[in-house]
Amino acid sequence: MAEKVRDKNWGALDAALQYYVPAIVVVAAVAIAMVYADIQKNHLHQENLRNGVAEELGLIRARLEGGINANIKLVQGLVAVVETEPKIDQTRFSALAVRLFDTEHQLRHIALAPDLVVRFAYPLSGNEKAIGFDYRTSETQREVAMQVRDTGRMAVTGPVDLVQGGRGLIVRYPVVVQTGKAARSFWGLMAAVIDMDKLYDYGGLNSENLGIEVSIVSTRGGVSNMPFFGNPSVFLGSPVLMPISFGNESWEIAARPKGGWDQPAQNEGTFRFLMMLVGAMIVAPVAWVARLLRERQANIAVLRQRESELNAISHRLELALTASGIGIWNVDLDTGELTWDNRVRQLYGLTEEPDSSLETWHTLLHPDDLEVSERNFKKAVLRDRDYVAEFRIIRPDGETRHIRAFGTHYRDSENRRKMVGVNWDVTADIRLQQDLREAQRQTEQQNEALETARRHMEHNSLHDALTGLPNRRYLDQHIAAIDKLEHAENRLTVLHMDLDRFKDINDTLGHGAGDAMLRHVAESLRLNVRDSDFVARIGGDEFVIVCFSQLGEEQYLEMGRRLISAINTPITYEGHECRVGASIGVATKTDRNSVVAQLLVNADIALYEAKRRGRNRVERFSDQLRAQTVNTKKTADAILRSLAAEEFIPYFQPQFDAHTLEINGVEALARWQHPQRGILAPHAFLDIAESLNVVSQIDATILDQALFQLTRWRANDLGVDRVSVNISAQRLFEETLLERLDTLTLEPGSLSFELLESISFDDKGDAIAQSIDRIRAYGIDIEIDDFGTGYASILSLVKLSPSRLKIDRQLTAPIVSNVAQRRLISSIVDIGRSLGIGIVAEGVETMEHAAILRDLGCHTLQGYALARPMSGDAFIDFARRHAQERQDLLLSRA
Repeated sequence: MAEKVRDKNWGALDAALQYYVPAIVVVAAVAIAMVYADIQKNHLHQENLRNGVAEELGLIRARLEGGINANIKLVQGLVAVVETEPKIDQTRFSALAVRLFDTEHQLRHIALAPDLVVRFAYPLSGNEKAIGFDYRTSETQREVAMQVRDTGRMAVTGPVDLVQGGRGLIVRYPVVVQTGKAARSFWGLMAAVIDMDKLYDYGGLNSENLGIEVSIVSTRGGVSNMPFFGNPSVFLGSPVLMPISFGNESWEIAARPKGGWDQPAQNEGTFRFLMMLVGAMIVAPVAWVARLLRERQANIAVLRQRESELNAISHRLELALTASGIGIWNVDLDTGELTWDNRVRQLYGLTEEPDSSLETWHTLLHPDDLEVSERNFKKAVLRDRDYVAEFRIIRPDGETRHIRAFGTHYRDSENRRKMVGVNWDVTADIRLQQDLREAQRQTEQQNEALETARRHMEHNSLHDALTGLPNRRYLDQHIAAIDKLEHAENRLTVLHMDLDRFKDINDTLGHGAGDAMLRHVAESLRLNVRDSDFVARIGGDEFVIVCFSQLGEEQYLEMGRRLISAINTPITYEGHECRVGASIGVATKTDRNSVVAQLLVNADIALYEAKRRGRNRVERFSDQLRAQTVNTKKTADAILRSLAAEEFIPYFQPQFDAHTLEINGVEALARWQHPQRGILAPHAFLDIAESLNVVSQIDATILDQALFQLTRWRANDLGVDRVSVNISAQRLFEETLLERLDTLTLEPGSLSFELLESISFDDKGDAIAQSIDRIRAYGIDIEIDDFGTGYASILSLVKLSPSRLKIDRQLTAPIVSNVAQRRLISSIVDIGRSLGIGIVAEGVETMEHAAILRDLGCHTLQGYALARPMSGDAFIDFARRHAQERQDLLLSRA
């Protein structure tokens, strides 16, 4: 009996279980679905969290990289200006830096190091100790400085701790200047320090509203170092990584959300509760159906109804699971009845159940979006298409929200046309887009400011800051552009102008007067040239005018005279009248195949000729001038070569006692023993030697050889104990002359220095007198050469007290037939006698000259009638022969 009861119970249990098996399966499926949904929600939450971190980090990275590159571009513009002004000073450098610092930047300070030694800094205050810093001796900065110099490229290092406090990013730029037409050389470097704190503020890293943790590490050379910003542990927690590259530096920026990746999703508890509630709603009907099946097996219709309700709930559940946080609405297209779920009502800010009509939705739309939204909805309904829209709503509390909507058509079980759709709030996305557009707009404004600064710097690099005229760099570019054009019929002319007496104004009235005069000259040029002419200032007081037209050469010469006349107009500066002259060289292009650069050379040659011919005039280039210039260049090269080869030698012209005609002295005259042209007198090389500044070297070699010959004369017992040599004004003031004299042992009166009267003794009287006193201390006599043709006054003769005056041959030549000229010579002799100065007469061409000059009181005679200049060996033979002749004459008279 008990066994039957037990079997009956098991049978009942089996019967009950067969009805609850579907419920158990459904419970398991719902549980699995709930777990899967929870996993998917967490996965979606992680993706949204990472995407949010990436968006926020992307903005920070863009601002950091943009800020660094913007600062680099600013300083590169300053480098371009310095390359055009290698002689820049602190004042000019500060003026340029002020303009740079007026723009938006994160620069802390800038230093300029010509030849790798810091000479200029901005701001100077607080950076005085940096002046004089030598990169070549710094253990920490020498390697980077040498890298910048050798590679010619910018180098970025940092961030580093600064001596002044804080941290900075150091950017070093090479400064390369033009040293020739195509040559460039390293001039120095410019170092700029970007303030890291300002850079962090600019990038938004210090914002209190930042929703992420950020850490930055340097990865230069492919090796990651310790992070220099933020918590190093950020890199250990699967962060979002982004690279930042600029110059030779590379960083890696990492971020994770504040609170880490494991923080729960918003409304996670609510979501799980709803899932449990939905699960319960699903399981409860199934259990109820199982119970009904068990109790009412015949109630099949009720079961099907329950299944239909279950399908509807499953459909809505699928939509809810697909779009988390999205509200669902449903509209009957035939009746206009609108149904919203709780999420939609929350989005629209409604606390009560709204009227079930489309008009309720219309009242919440933003007035500006109402017409468009209604039109789009009607089109979707009429064309039976999906409804996709984005609009604004105004919630009852006055807040404006951006809503995105999507709807699709379907027909219900009664075949009624309906549309089901979803709404979600995209206000945060719209605002983020607005922020991005604003950031882009600011970036564009900053780029425009940088472009304006670049154009301004480029204009400054091509124009003279004082006069506003194009500078040499602009001229070179203009010439290069002209050379690329075809000049089939046009004739190009270049005028090269140099101011006369401009240095006198600078020296007497100061550089302010000089600057005023340069501005006056620039304005005069602008007013007296045509609009098509190109005027440039290429040097201190040099200007070039490039004309491109059909005017002939005579018209350009007339243009040059007109420019000189305009420039000669005086200006008043601080009560002083200032006036300058101008010399102009003109060169015209007649060969279409020649380059403009050659025209500049030709105009410069013509300018040199204008200055040589007296200044304040216009000269035109010609082939004759070219040949003359080439000859001068060849002569100059030959002079320098001959100095090294000791080809300048003395020729000796004897001087005779006026009464006895015995040799009482010798003048050493410079001659050039030219390898091809033979012996050349000074007139063939002296002017060019003076332009080369080598006259003193010629004087020195003639002096040494003359002293050597004097030693030979004494050794040969010629009875010649005095030699005189010419000495230039340049040689007179050289310390090397005194150093040479210190090495000599001279008998007093054996050596005389002849000074040209053209030295202008009155202008330099005190200096010359001091130099002559030092020379006299060696026992050397002083003579005034070419007296009567220079500047010497009676007062200067008294001050200098020369041993002898040499009357120039221009005064002695006409005395044979000119009585007035004899009286002039007699007056000079009287002056010399009254001052105790010996008189030497040059230019004795005939014995009649010798007799007249002797009778007028001259002590010594020199000229071709008595002896011509000769070599050292020839002079020894002449002196012996002359002594023998004098002895034979005396014996014949005895």
